[in-house]
Amino acid sequence: MGCSGLLSRLRHLGSLSQTRPPRRWCVSGAAHVTLWPGGGGSGAWVSAERPRWYCVEAALGQQAGELEARERRQLAQLYEGLIQGHRACLAQSITLVESRHPRKKELAQVLLQQVLAYRKRQEELNGGKPLAFRVGLSGPPGAGKSSFIEVVGKMLTGRGHKVSVLAVDPSSCTTGGSLMGDKTRMTELSRDMRAFIRPSPTSGTLGGVTRTTNEAIVLCEGAGYDIVLVETVGVGQSEFAVADMVDMFVLLIPPAGGDELQGIKRGIIEMADLVVVTKADGDLLVPARKIQAEYTSALKLLRKKSKTWQPKVVQVSSRTGQGVPELWAMLTEFQEAMLRSGELVSRRQGQQKVWMWNVIQESVLRLFQEHPAVREQIPELERRVTSGALSSGLAADMLLKAFSAGH
Repeated sequence: MGCSGLLSRLRHLGSLSQTRPPRRWCVSGAAHVTLWPGGGGSGAWVSAERPRWYCVEAALGQQAGELEARERRQLAQLYEGLIQGHRACLAQSITLVESRHPRKKELAQVLLQQVLAYRKRQEELNGGKPLAFRVGLSGPPGAGKSSFIEVVGKMLTGRGHKVSVLAVDPSSCTTGGSLMGDKTRMTELSRDMRAFIRPSPTSGTLGGVTRTTNEAIVLCEGAGYDIVLVETVGVGQSEFAVADMVDMFVLLIPPAGGDELQGIKRGIIEMADLVVVTKADGDLLVPARKIQAEYTSALKLLRKKSKTWQPKVVQVSSRTGQGVPELWAMLTEFQEAMLRSGELVSRRQGQQKVWMWNVIQESVLRLFQEHPAVREQIPELERRVTSGALSSGLAADMLLKAFSAGH
């Protein structure tokens, strides 16, 4: 069965009854030994030894609970298709990790653990170097992010790279609907067989970066994409979120629009490893040079983000292609310098800790809001807060006490 049919079968997994006892996970010598229920209703346990790099850890097995035989088969097909670079399997895998269904979330973690183990083994074969280069792209509306990505992406695929683009689209906070327009604007790149474009709705997520974007990056790398571009909405907190999941953060600035330095937060400029002035052609060439000079001066006054790299400002034109090869040379220079110093590896390790705590905070908040004692008091306390009869701090303390008393 192809990848296109896997997700439709996985839709039924959440409602499957779990009648078999939990599987046991143990370690024997240099390999994990996983005990699976035997087929044919015999109730026998079958031992299957797998290499340590491939198997899911015991803790994950306890978390995911029992996997049905059909779940194992479908996840195995999804995993095999993914690591072979099938775009359909990659798309289905990202859809699985984006699901909010409890059972599918467990299955997604099993798949992610397998992909992480595979990626770890490939990195060891690569001398411990990361397999992919992660670049975050952000900027105000009208900066030409989609046009920039298409030009750069086509150049990279032409040089033999595999490029994945995770374009985070804005969602309506009221309806949850998404524009999903980035893929339609990258018409040539979307038809390139060495490229993968995945628009992901924010679903109202603060900052415009979905929680699963970090997991989608792992899946893209497992599928063999050596360049991962993460484009954000470019509204407020999104720049801070994407900077915590990429190797290099690139800020795109259009040359027109008045005093650009007044419209960009100082903290966002400090995060940038590279500032790119877009649309540097025609009548906008002179304003582009002016903006480049302003940002070059501003960066000298700001605190350096890295001990290894001095942020730079460059001009590019997506229409003419001017400056694009030089831009890629600069990105490559950044990657090599950060690898030599060891800062790239330490940055990634710090990012993983940040995202672990982000997931914990989101999960704890969801548990808090769904707690019966808390849910029962929320309407009345909200009414008293909005009427001015109760302070927000006191209402929060009352809800926290109700939550603590229930545990």
